Amino acid sequence: MLGLLDYQRELVDEPARFTWNCWARQTGKSTTLGLRRLIRAIRRRRLQVILSAGERQSREVMEKIREHCRTLRIYFEGINESFFRGTHFRQLEIRITGKVRIIGLPANPLTARGYSGDVFLDEFAMHRDDADIWTAIFPTTSRSGGEIDVASTPRGQRNEFYRMRQRDGIVRRTLTLADAVARGLRLDIDELRRGIGDDWAWRQEYCCEFLDEATSFLTYALIRSCQDDRTKTEIDWNAVRSRDAEIYLGVDIGRHRDLTVLWLWQREGETLKTRGVEVLRDAPFTDQESAIARLLDHRSVRRAAIDATGMGLHLVERLTARYGDDRVECVIFTPAIKSELAGRLRVHAERGLLAIPVDEQITEDWHSLTRVVTSSGAVRFDAARSEGSHADRCWAAALGIHAATGAEATGPIEFMTASPLRFARGGAW
Repeated sequence: MLGLLDYQRELVDEPARFTWNCWARQTGKSTTLGLRRLIRAIRRRRLQVILSAGERQSREVMEKIREHCRTLRIYFEGINESFFRGTHFRQLEIRITGKVRIIGLPANPLTARGYSGDVFLDEFAMHRDDADIWTAIFPTTSRSGGEIDVASTPRGQRNEFYRMRQRDGIVRRTLTLADAVARGLRLDIDELRRGIGDDWAWRQEYCCEFLDEATSFLTYALIRSCQDDRTKTEIDWNAVRSRDAEIYLGVDIGRHRDLTVLWLWQREGETLKTRGVEVLRDAPFTDQESAIARLLDHRSVRRAAIDATGMGLHLVERLTARYGDDRVECVIFTPAIKSELAGRLRVHAERGLLAIPVDEQITEDWHSLTRVVTSSGAVRFDAARSEGSHADRCWAAALGIHAATGAEATGPIEFMTASPLRFARGGAW
Protein backbone atom coordinates (compact mmCIF):
# COMPACT_ATOMS: atom_id res chain seq x y z
CA MET A 1 0.00 0.00 0.00
CA LEU A 2 1.75 3.16 -1.28
CA GLY A 3 5.11 1.72 -0.25
CA LEU A 4 4.25 1.97 3.44
CA LEU A 5 6.54 0.50 6.05
CA ASP A 6 5.01 -2.11 8.34
CA TYR A 7 4.66 0.26 11.31
CA GLN A 8 2.77 2.73 9.10
CA ARG A 9 0.51 -0.01 7.75
CA GLU A 10 -0.28 -1.17 11.28
CA LEU A 11 -1.53 2.29 12.21
CA VAL A 12 -3.54 2.74 9.00
CA ASP A 13 -5.34 -0.56 9.70
CA GLU A 14 -5.76 0.00 13.47
CA PRO A 15 -9.45 -0.66 14.38
CA ALA A 16 -9.36 1.24 17.71
CA ARG A 17 -11.65 4.21 18.16
CA PHE A 18 -9.09 6.33 20.03
CA THR A 19 -5.36 6.26 19.28
CA TRP A 20 -2.39 8.11 20.79
CA ASN A 21 0.75 8.15 18.69
CA CYS A 22 4.07 9.50 19.97
CA TRP A 23 6.34 9.34 16.93
CA ALA A 24 9.80 10.79 16.36
CA ARG A 25 10.37 13.50 13.78
CA GLN A 26 10.62 12.44 10.13
CA THR A 27 9.04 9.02 10.69
CA GLY A 28 5.96 9.82 8.60
CA LYS A 29 3.25 10.37 11.19
CA SER A 30 1.30 13.06 9.30
CA THR A 31 1.50 11.08 6.06
CA THR A 32 0.34 7.92 7.82
CA LEU A 33 -2.47 9.53 9.80
CA GLY A 34 -3.61 11.49 6.74
CA LEU A 35 -3.97 8.22 4.81
CA ARG A 36 -5.74 6.59 7.76
CA ARG A 37 -8.31 9.37 7.94
CA LEU A 38 -8.85 9.29 4.15
CA ILE A 39 -9.53 5.55 4.14
CA ARG A 40 -11.69 5.76 7.26
CA ALA A 41 -13.66 8.62 5.70
CA ILE A 42 -14.53 6.50 2.67
CA ARG A 43 -15.36 3.40 4.71
CA ARG A 44 -17.35 5.22 7.38
CA ARG A 45 -18.77 7.98 5.14
CA ARG A 46 -18.20 10.49 7.92
CA LEU A 47 -16.87 14.01 8.12
CA GLN A 48 -13.17 14.15 8.99
CA VAL A 49 -11.83 17.14 10.97
CA ILE A 50 -8.07 17.70 11.03
CA LEU A 51 -6.67 20.24 13.47
CA SER A 52 -3.02 21.24 13.08
CA ALA A 53 -0.80 23.54 15.14
CA GLY A 54 -1.02 26.33 12.54
CA GLU A 55 -2.23 27.24 9.08
CA ARG A 56 0.99 26.12 7.38
CA GLN A 57 0.85 22.70 9.05
CA SER A 58 -2.83 22.40 8.12
CA ARG A 59 -1.99 23.00 4.45
CA GLU A 60 0.78 20.39 4.59
CA VAL A 61 -1.50 17.66 5.93
CA MET A 62 -4.26 18.47 3.44
CA GLU A 63 -1.75 18.37 0.59
CA LYS A 64 -0.62 14.91 1.71
CA ILE A 65 -4.23 13.72 1.67
CA ARG A 66 -4.67 15.10 -1.84
CA GLU A 67 -1.52 13.22 -2.94
CA HIS A 68 -2.97 10.02 -1.45
CA CYS A 69 -6.14 10.58 -3.49
CA ARG A 70 -4.10 10.93 -6.70
CA THR A 71 -2.02 7.84 -5.97
CA LEU A 72 -5.06 5.72 -5.13
CA ARG A 73 -7.02 7.27 -8.03
CA ILE A 74 -9.79 8.48 -5.78
CA TYR A 75 -11.92 11.21 -7.28
CA PHE A 76 -11.81 14.43 -5.29
CA GLU A 77 -12.72 18.05 -5.75
CA GLY A 78 -9.94 20.54 -5.36
CA ILE A 79 -9.17 22.16 -2.00
CA ASN A 80 -11.66 24.91 -1.30
CA GLU A 81 -10.39 27.70 0.89
CA SER A 82 -12.58 29.95 2.98
CA PHE A 83 -12.47 31.79 6.27
CA PHE A 84 -13.87 29.92 9.24
CA ARG A 85 -17.05 31.70 10.23
CA GLY A 86 -16.42 34.84 12.27
CA THR A 87 -12.62 34.37 12.44
CA HIS A 88 -9.44 35.01 10.46
CA PHE A 89 -8.66 31.26 10.36
CA ARG A 90 -8.62 29.69 6.91
CA GLN A 91 -10.59 26.48 6.43
CA LEU A 92 -9.35 24.01 3.82
CA GLU A 93 -11.73 21.40 2.45
CA ILE A 94 -11.54 18.30 0.26
CA ARG A 95 -14.67 16.57 -1.08
CA ILE A 96 -14.17 12.98 -2.14
CA THR A 97 -16.30 10.18 -3.62
CA GLY A 98 -19.78 10.11 -2.12
CA LYS A 99 -19.55 13.74 -1.01
CA VAL A 100 -17.53 12.87 2.09
CA ARG A 101 -15.74 15.95 3.42
CA ILE A 102 -12.30 16.33 4.98
CA ILE A 103 -11.75 19.70 6.66
CA GLY A 104 -8.37 21.10 7.69
CA LEU A 105 -8.13 23.90 10.27
CA PRO A 106 -5.50 25.54 12.47
CA ALA A 107 -6.13 24.51 16.08
CA ASN A 108 -8.25 26.80 18.22
CA PRO A 109 -11.00 26.08 20.79
CA LEU A 110 -13.44 28.01 18.57
CA THR A 111 -12.67 26.11 15.36
CA ALA A 112 -12.86 22.79 17.23
CA ARG A 113 -16.57 23.22 17.97
CA GLY A 114 -19.67 22.71 15.86
CA TYR A 115 -18.83 19.49 14.01
CA SER A 116 -19.91 15.86 14.27
CA GLY A 117 -17.41 13.42 12.82
CA ASP A 118 -13.95 11.88 13.24
CA VAL A 119 -10.91 13.90 14.32
CA PHE A 120 -7.16 13.92 13.74
CA LEU A 121 -5.14 16.16 16.10
CA ASP A 122 -1.84 16.70 14.30
CA GLU A 123 1.26 17.59 16.40
CA PHE A 124 -1.05 18.02 19.39
CA ALA A 125 1.74 18.82 21.86
CA MET A 126 2.42 22.00 19.85
CA HIS A 127 -1.17 23.31 20.06
CA ARG A 128 -1.79 26.40 22.15
CA ASP A 129 -4.80 26.13 24.51
CA ASP A 130 -4.59 22.35 24.05
CA ALA A 131 -6.70 21.53 27.12
CA ASP A 132 -9.49 23.81 25.84
CA ILE A 133 -9.19 22.27 22.37
CA TRP A 134 -9.52 18.76 23.80
CA THR A 135 -12.58 19.79 25.83
CA ALA A 136 -14.14 21.34 22.72
CA ILE A 137 -13.29 18.57 20.25
CA PHE A 138 -14.08 15.43 22.23
CA PRO A 139 -17.89 15.87 22.04
CA THR A 140 -17.49 15.97 18.25
CA THR A 141 -16.98 12.20 18.38
CA SER A 142 -19.78 11.41 20.85
CA ARG A 143 -22.34 10.33 18.28
CA SER A 144 -22.16 7.21 16.08
CA GLY A 145 -18.83 5.97 17.40
CA GLY A 146 -16.71 8.92 16.37
CA GLU A 147 -12.94 8.37 16.25
CA ILE A 148 -9.98 10.46 17.41
CA ASP A 149 -6.36 10.04 16.36
CA VAL A 150 -3.82 12.08 18.33
CA ALA A 151 -0.24 12.29 17.11
CA SER A 152 2.78 14.36 18.05
CA THR A 153 6.44 14.51 18.94
CA PRO A 154 6.94 15.26 22.68
CA ARG A 155 7.16 18.84 23.95
CA GLY A 156 7.82 18.60 27.66
CA GLN A 157 5.29 17.57 30.28
CA ARG A 158 3.13 20.68 30.54
CA ASN A 159 0.53 19.75 27.93
CA GLU A 160 -2.50 17.56 27.25
CA PHE A 161 -0.56 15.24 24.95
CA TYR A 162 1.72 14.21 27.83
CA ARG A 163 -1.22 13.70 30.20
CA MET A 164 -2.98 11.46 27.67
CA ARG A 165 -0.19 8.90 27.76
CA GLN A 166 -1.62 7.55 31.04
CA ARG A 167 -5.29 7.73 30.03
CA ASP A 168 -7.35 4.55 29.91
CA GLY A 169 -9.33 3.55 26.83
CA ILE A 170 -6.75 4.77 24.30
CA VAL A 171 -4.50 2.58 22.15
CA ARG A 172 -0.99 4.02 22.51
CA ARG A 173 2.01 3.72 20.21
CA THR A 174 5.51 5.14 20.69
CA LEU A 175 7.94 5.08 17.77
CA THR A 176 11.50 6.37 18.19
CA LEU A 177 13.80 7.02 15.26
CA ALA A 178 15.78 3.91 16.19
CA ASP A 179 12.54 1.87 16.13
CA ALA A 180 11.63 3.23 12.71
CA VAL A 181 15.09 2.57 11.25
CA ALA A 182 15.01 -0.98 12.63
CA ARG A 183 11.71 -1.47 10.80
CA GLY A 184 12.89 -0.22 7.44
CA LEU A 185 13.13 3.59 7.49
CA ARG A 186 16.25 4.70 5.63
CA LEU A 187 17.93 7.41 7.69
CA ASP A 188 21.44 7.74 9.09
CA ILE A 189 21.00 8.00 12.87
CA ASP A 190 24.61 8.96 13.61
CA GLU A 191 24.58 11.70 10.98
CA LEU A 192 21.36 13.19 12.36
CA ARG A 193 22.63 13.07 15.94
CA ARG A 194 25.86 14.86 15.00
CA GLY A 195 23.88 17.39 12.98
CA ILE A 196 21.43 18.38 15.71
CA GLY A 197 24.30 18.90 18.19
CA ASP A 198 22.01 19.08 21.23
CA ASP A 199 21.47 16.07 23.48
CA TRP A 200 18.24 17.44 24.97
CA ALA A 201 16.75 18.11 21.52
CA TRP A 202 17.91 14.70 20.27
CA ARG A 203 16.30 12.85 23.13
CA GLN A 204 13.01 14.69 22.76
CA GLU A 205 12.70 15.01 18.97
CA TYR A 206 14.07 11.60 17.99
CA CYS A 207 13.94 9.43 21.12
CA CYS A 208 10.41 10.44 22.17
CA GLU A 209 11.40 11.38 25.72
CA PHE A 210 9.17 13.83 27.55
CA LEU A 211 11.92 16.05 28.92
CA ASP A 212 10.17 18.32 31.37
CA GLU A 213 12.99 20.82 31.76
CA ALA A 214 13.54 21.15 28.02
CA THR A 215 10.78 23.73 27.73
CA SER A 216 10.36 25.20 31.22
CA PHE A 217 12.06 28.50 32.05
CA LEU A 218 12.12 27.65 35.76
CA THR A 219 12.95 24.02 36.47
CA TYR A 220 11.39 22.08 39.32
CA ALA A 221 14.82 21.77 40.92
CA LEU A 222 15.32 25.54 40.85
CA ILE A 223 11.84 26.21 42.24
CA ARG A 224 12.31 23.69 45.05
CA SER A 225 15.62 25.30 45.97
CA CYS A 226 13.65 28.50 46.74
CA GLN A 227 11.05 26.79 48.93
CA ASP A 228 11.05 27.52 52.64
CA ASP A 229 8.41 25.87 54.83
CA ARG A 230 8.58 28.85 57.19
CA THR A 231 6.92 31.05 54.58
CA LYS A 232 3.17 30.83 53.98
CA THR A 233 0.65 31.90 51.37
CA GLU A 234 -1.47 33.59 54.05
CA ILE A 235 -0.66 37.29 54.43
CA ASP A 236 1.60 37.92 57.41
CA TRP A 237 -0.24 40.90 58.86
CA ASN A 238 2.23 41.23 61.73
CA ALA A 239 4.97 41.94 59.19
CA VAL A 240 2.72 44.26 57.18
CA ARG A 241 1.83 46.29 60.28
CA SER A 242 5.44 46.54 61.42
CA ARG A 243 6.94 49.96 60.70
CA ASP A 244 10.41 48.45 60.55
CA ALA A 245 9.54 45.93 57.83
CA GLU A 246 10.53 46.59 54.22
CA ILE A 247 7.84 44.99 52.04
CA TYR A 248 7.24 45.13 48.29
CA LEU A 249 4.11 44.20 46.37
CA GLY A 250 3.66 42.72 42.91
CA VAL A 251 0.19 42.45 41.37
CA ASP A 252 -0.81 40.58 38.21
CA ILE A 253 -4.28 41.70 37.12
CA GLY A 254 -6.92 39.32 35.78
CA ARG A 255 -10.68 39.22 35.62
CA HIS A 256 -12.53 36.27 34.08
CA ARG A 257 -10.08 33.90 32.40
CA ASP A 258 -7.04 34.72 34.56
CA LEU A 259 -6.44 35.22 38.25
CA THR A 260 -5.52 38.41 40.05
CA VAL A 261 -2.55 37.65 42.31
CA LEU A 262 -0.99 39.87 44.98
CA TRP A 263 2.50 38.75 46.01
CA LEU A 264 4.25 40.29 49.04
CA TRP A 265 8.03 40.15 49.45
CA GLN A 266 9.88 41.27 52.57
CA ARG A 267 13.50 42.27 52.20
CA GLU A 268 15.84 40.83 54.83
CA GLY A 269 19.37 41.70 53.85
CA GLU A 270 19.78 40.55 50.27
CA THR A 271 17.01 37.95 50.57
CA LEU A 272 13.38 38.46 49.59
CA LYS A 273 10.99 36.36 51.67
CA THR A 274 7.36 35.77 50.83
CA ARG A 275 4.97 37.38 53.29
CA GLY A 276 1.75 36.43 51.55
CA VAL A 277 0.20 35.41 48.23
CA GLU A 278 -3.42 36.51 47.84
CA VAL A 279 -5.37 35.07 44.91
CA LEU A 280 -8.58 36.69 43.65
CA ARG A 281 -10.75 34.77 41.20
CA ASP A 282 -13.44 36.55 39.12
CA ALA A 283 -13.22 39.53 41.48
CA PRO A 284 -14.75 42.88 40.36
CA PHE A 285 -12.20 45.64 39.89
CA THR A 286 -13.58 47.52 42.90
CA ASP A 287 -12.76 44.50 45.08
CA GLN A 288 -9.31 44.20 43.53
CA GLU A 289 -8.61 47.88 44.19
CA SER A 290 -9.74 47.47 47.80
CA ALA A 291 -7.48 44.44 48.32
CA ILE A 292 -4.44 46.32 46.97
CA ALA A 293 -5.28 49.49 48.91
CA ARG A 294 -5.63 47.50 52.14
CA LEU A 295 -1.92 46.67 51.78
CA LEU A 296 -0.71 50.03 50.49
CA ASP A 297 -2.36 51.75 53.47
CA HIS A 298 0.47 50.32 55.57
CA ARG A 299 3.79 52.16 55.61
CA SER A 300 5.75 48.91 55.54
CA VAL A 301 4.62 48.31 51.94
CA ARG A 302 7.19 50.58 50.38
CA ARG A 303 6.44 50.10 46.71
CA ALA A 304 4.11 48.20 44.37
CA ALA A 305 4.54 47.21 40.72
CA ILE A 306 1.19 46.46 39.12
CA ASP A 307 0.29 44.95 35.75
CA ALA A 308 -1.42 47.74 33.78
CA THR A 309 -1.78 45.82 30.52
CA GLY A 310 -5.19 46.29 28.91
CA MET A 311 -8.01 46.21 31.44
CA GLY A 312 -5.70 46.83 34.41
CA LEU A 313 -4.70 50.33 33.29
CA HIS A 314 -7.66 52.20 34.81
CA LEU A 315 -7.23 50.43 38.14
CA VAL A 316 -3.52 51.30 38.30
CA GLU A 317 -4.20 54.93 37.37
CA ARG A 318 -6.64 55.21 40.29
CA LEU A 319 -4.11 53.70 42.70
CA THR A 320 -1.34 55.96 41.39
CA ALA A 321 -3.52 59.03 41.91
CA ARG A 322 -4.25 57.84 45.44
CA TYR A 323 -0.77 56.80 46.59
CA GLY A 324 1.58 58.58 44.17
CA ASP A 325 3.83 57.22 41.43
CA ASP A 326 6.72 56.87 43.89
CA ARG A 327 4.82 54.00 45.55
CA VAL A 328 2.80 52.60 42.64
CA GLU A 329 4.50 51.72 39.36
CA CYS A 330 2.43 51.09 36.26
CA VAL A 331 3.92 48.17 34.30
CA ILE A 332 2.62 47.45 30.78
CA PHE A 333 3.66 44.02 29.57
CA THR A 334 5.66 43.97 26.34
CA PRO A 335 8.00 41.18 25.16
CA ALA A 336 10.97 43.23 26.39
CA ILE A 337 9.39 43.92 29.80
CA LYS A 338 8.38 40.27 30.22
CA SER A 339 11.92 39.17 29.38
CA GLU A 340 13.34 41.60 31.95
CA LEU A 341 10.88 40.53 34.67
CA ALA A 342 11.35 36.80 34.07
CA GLY A 343 15.11 37.12 33.83
CA ARG A 344 15.36 39.04 37.11
CA LEU A 345 13.21 36.44 38.89
CA ARG A 346 15.38 33.62 37.61
CA VAL A 347 18.63 35.36 38.57
CA HIS A 348 17.35 35.91 42.13
CA ALA A 349 16.26 32.25 42.30
CA GLU A 350 19.62 30.98 41.04
CA ARG A 351 21.47 33.12 43.59
CA GLY A 352 19.38 31.71 46.42
CA LEU A 353 17.87 35.09 47.25
CA LEU A 354 14.19 34.03 47.28
CA ALA A 355 12.10 32.23 49.91
CA ILE A 356 8.71 30.98 48.73
CA PRO A 357 6.03 28.74 50.26
CA VAL A 358 5.93 25.00 49.69
CA ASP A 359 2.75 25.15 47.62
CA GLU A 360 1.82 22.96 44.65
CA GLN A 361 -0.12 25.68 42.83
CA ILE A 362 2.80 28.10 43.08
CA THR A 363 5.22 25.40 41.94
CA GLU A 364 3.13 24.48 38.89
CA ASP A 365 2.43 28.12 38.05
CA TRP A 366 6.12 29.04 38.10
CA HIS A 367 7.06 25.91 36.21
CA SER A 368 4.45 26.56 33.50
CA LEU A 369 6.39 29.58 32.21
CA THR A 370 8.19 28.74 28.97
CA ARG A 371 10.74 30.67 26.95
CA VAL A 372 10.13 30.29 23.22
CA VAL A 373 12.44 31.53 20.48
CA THR A 374 10.39 32.35 17.38
CA SER A 375 11.51 31.70 13.80
CA SER A 376 12.56 35.37 13.55
CA GLY A 377 14.84 35.01 16.57
CA ALA A 378 12.61 36.95 18.97
CA VAL A 379 12.09 35.62 22.49
CA ARG A 380 8.56 35.12 23.80
CA PHE A 381 7.48 34.05 27.26
CA ASP A 382 4.32 31.99 27.38
CA ALA A 383 2.45 29.61 29.66
CA ALA A 384 -0.27 27.03 29.32
CA ARG A 385 -3.53 28.08 30.97
CA SER A 386 -4.30 25.64 33.78
CA GLU A 387 -7.04 25.85 36.42
CA GLY A 388 -7.76 29.45 35.49
CA SER A 389 -4.14 30.55 35.82
CA HIS A 390 -1.77 31.71 33.11
CA ALA A 391 1.42 31.78 35.20
CA ASP A 392 -0.28 34.60 37.14
CA ARG A 393 1.46 33.73 40.43
CA CYS A 394 4.79 33.76 38.62
CA TRP A 395 4.22 37.19 37.05
CA ALA A 396 2.98 38.63 40.36
CA ALA A 397 6.17 37.39 42.06
CA ALA A 398 8.30 38.86 39.25
CA LEU A 399 6.53 42.21 39.53
CA GLY A 400 7.17 42.22 43.29
CA ILE A 401 10.87 41.59 42.72
CA HIS A 402 10.84 44.43 40.18
CA ALA A 403 9.28 46.72 42.79
CA ALA A 404 11.99 45.75 45.30
CA THR A 405 14.92 46.18 42.91
CA GLY A 406 13.52 49.46 41.63
CA ALA A 407 13.51 50.71 45.19
CA GLU A 408 17.25 50.01 45.44
CA ALA A 409 17.94 52.82 42.98
CA THR A 410 15.76 55.35 44.77
CA GLY A 411 16.76 54.39 48.31
CA PRO A 412 14.51 53.56 51.24
CA ILE A 413 11.43 55.64 51.89
CA GLU A 414 11.77 57.50 55.16
CA PHE A 415 8.82 58.43 57.38
CA MET A 416 8.57 61.11 60.05
CA THR A 417 5.74 61.62 62.49
CA ALA A 418 5.06 65.23 63.44
CA SER A 419 2.40 67.22 65.22
CA PRO A 420 -0.31 68.98 63.17
CA LEU A 421 0.85 72.13 61.37
CA ARG A 422 0.02 75.46 63.03
CA PHE A 423 -0.29 78.75 61.19
CA ALA A 424 0.23 82.22 62.60
CA ARG A 425 -2.80 84.44 62.71
CA GLY A 426 -1.16 87.38 61.09
CA GLY A 427 -0.83 88.79 57.57
CA ALA A 428 -3.17 87.67 54.80
CA TRP A 429 -4.51 84.88 56.97
